[in-house]
Amino acid sequence: MKLCTIDGLDLRGKYVLLRDDFNVQIVDGKITDAFRIEQSMPTINLLKEKGARVAIVAHLGRPKGVRDMKYSLRPVAEYMHVPLIKSFLSEMHDGDVVLLENVRFYAGEEENDSDFSKKLATGFDVFVNDAFAVSHRAHASTVGVTKFLSSYAGLLLTSEIENLTAVMQNPKRPLLSIVGGSKVSTKIGVLRALAKLSDTLIIGGALGTTFNFALGANVGNSLYETDQKENALEILEYAKQNNCRVLVPLDKGVASEFKPDAVRENRKMSDIKPNDVIIDAGVETTERDVAEICRAATVIWNGTVGMAEWMPTWSYGSFAIANAIAENTKSRGMVSVVGGGDTVAALHACGVMNEISYVSTGGGAFLEFIEGRELPGISVLMD
Repeated sequence: MKLCTIDGLDLRGKYVLLRDDFNVQIVDGKITDAFRIEQSMPTINLLKEKGARVAIVAHLGRPKGVRDMKYSLRPVAEYMHVPLIKSFLSEMHDGDVVLLENVRFYAGEEENDSDFSKKLATGFDVFVNDAFAVSHRAHASTVGVTKFLSSYAGLLLTSEIENLTAVMQNPKRPLLSIVGGSKVSTKIGVLRALAKLSDTLIIGGALGTTFNFALGANVGNSLYETDQKENALEILEYAKQNNCRVLVPLDKGVASEFKPDAVRENRKMSDIKPNDVIIDAGVETTERDVAEICRAATVIWNGTVGMAEWMPTWSYGSFAIANAIAENTKSRGMVSVVGGGDTVAALHACGVMNEISYVSTGGGAFLEFIEGRELPGISVLMD
């Protein structure tokens, strides 16, 4: 995959429209996790060094084409110490950076409306996409503007493609993939892709609960998808055909109700009671998963295996995986690739972000890339 990149471009005095992903968590007007912003800074700084006049276009949340100031990017502008503006600003100097207000305040963004795309591109000389996390969306700010501007990939987008391509095409083996989260229905494609690629596939979280259900286990009063039984069984058979071991939960951390302060008990899958609510991976399952990590040469992880944000009671399984991946990456050079918002948040909570080989900014884009699907925001940047 050969991308048009900003390397070697003469951008001095040029107006650059830069697509970044600043869809970050904001609580009481303050950013609680600036990971995506910080990952975007190398491209921003390089454009400044090149003398470009940069206007960043980004989104926050899902305002659905309405100017809802609850989703204003003002906290991001304040964090970055740049002006927040509504439209193209001609009174800029070389190296200046401004941030445009939430592009999803306009219905034309998600509709990839041609007129809106043209208006967004007006006044600019070059478009740079550095937002891998939204490149699976054919929106005006990822695809539409490329019809009106010379378009290139930024450093972050280029890095995402290079790192994910490497682990998909030539991984060190044995390759272990860990997939958690809530729904089989949203991950059928990626589970099939990883079942073909991996030597071992661990399926956890509510995703694993659905697989347990498909295999005939009692799952109590828990989150799972009854209509995904056949898909789960088909994925297990597909993995078998591709010589991939699939490991599903052996036990679970359960409670009588689904809430953060519920009292935890550990039960084997065979001992789950009708009123039990599964909230986390169990002790035996976690010990097995950690042992698998210790044997792997490469680990791909997407999706927590429990309610990792409900610390400390229900973060046990996910934190154990995060720490084991970090330790094995650090101590013996295991290659580790992690993606997905909740999964990255677990790394952050454990303080091991800097000990992972590669942490992707993508969630849905991460999954679709691994699945092998064409990402429209990337395909338009091909050389």
